[in-house]
Amino acid sequence: MDDTILAGHGSGGKLMNRMINTVIREILGPTSIQLDDSAILDIPARRLAFTTDTFTITPIFFPGGDIGSLAVNGTVNDLAVMGARPAYLSCALILEEGFLMDELRRVLQSMKRAADAAGVSIVTGDTKVVGRGKGDKIFINTAGIGILDTDVQRRPIEPGDMVLLNGAIGDHGITVMAERNGLSFSRGLVSDCAALNRMIGHVLEKNPQSIKFMRDPTRGGVASVLNEIVKGADFGITLFERRLFIREEVRGVCEILGIDPLYAANEGKALMIVRRADAEQVVQAMRETPEGADARIIGEVTAEFPGKAQLETAIGGRRILPLLVEEQLPRIC
Repeated sequence: MDDTILAGHGSGGKLMNRMINTVIREILGPTSIQLDDSAILDIPARRLAFTTDTFTITPIFFPGGDIGSLAVNGTVNDLAVMGARPAYLSCALILEEGFLMDELRRVLQSMKRAADAAGVSIVTGDTKVVGRGKGDKIFINTAGIGILDTDVQRRPIEPGDMVLLNGAIGDHGITVMAERNGLSFSRGLVSDCAALNRMIGHVLEKNPQSIKFMRDPTRGGVASVLNEIVKGADFGITLFERRLFIREEVRGVCEILGIDPLYAANEGKALMIVRRADAEQVVQAMRETPEGADARIIGEVTAEFPGKAQLETAIGGRRILPLLVEEQLPRIC
C-alpha cells in the first residue's frame, strides 16, 4: 500500500476496502469494528447516555497525546460526567488526500490504547477522503453510549456547596498552543488528556448522593463552565486563587502571552459541585485514583453576586470572571 492516503480511497472501491481491512480493522480490532451498516449492541439497561463530538485539533500530535487519544478520552469523559459508564464508541474518519499512512496508523494505535485503558469498545465507524487542501490531515467524529447504572442526575445547587477539581488547570490548551506556535520557552508542558470514567465511577460508588453537578472544562476552561452554571441563577460562585493548582510551566507561558489559564482547555479534568458536608470525603475518594491524585476544593457557591463567577485573589481582592465572547484558543480539541 502507498504511504499516503489517495483520493481514490473515497470511491468505496478496492483501495478503500483494503485500507479498512489492513489498517483500520487490523489496529482497532477485527471483532470490534463491524463491516455491516450498523453495529448490533446488547445493552441491558433502562437508561442510557448518548453523546457525539468532532475533533479537529492542530497539531494532531502534541506532548501528552494526539487527536486519536483525545477523541476517545473526550467522548468517554462527556459520558462519565453525566454519571454514565461508557461502553461503546463509534469512529468516523475524514482524511485529507496526501495524509501519511504511518501517521494514520499512529493515530489509530493511540485510539486503541485509549479505548482499552478506558474499558470501552469502538464498534462501528466510517471513513471518507477529501481532496488535498480541503481538510487538515485528519478530522475524527466520535459518538458514545454509556450505561446509567444508578439514578445519577443534576441536583439543585445551593449556597454553601463546594467546587472541586481533580488537578492542574490549563495543561491541555497551553500545551497545544505552545506546540502549534513552536514556543521555545515552553519546555515541560504536557497535555492532561486522560479518561476520567474510572475516577468518577469510584467517587460515585463511595459518595452516590454527594455530587450535584459534574462537567469536564474543555473548550473555554474552568471559568466558562462556572459562567454556564451561574447564568440566570440566584447564586454566584467564588474561586479561591490560593487553592488553584496551575503548573509553573503553564503559568509562565500564560503570563508572557497574556492568557488567563482559567479559560484554557483541560482534557483530563472533572469539575464537581458537591454538598459542603461531603466535600472532603469526595476529594479523598478522587485522590485514591491516579487521575485524582491532585484533587482539591477550589471554590464555593455563595449567595453573593448572584449570576456571577468571581475569583478571590491571593491578597484578598476580587475580580469578576466574565464569559468569553469568543474562544481564547481555537482548534484545541
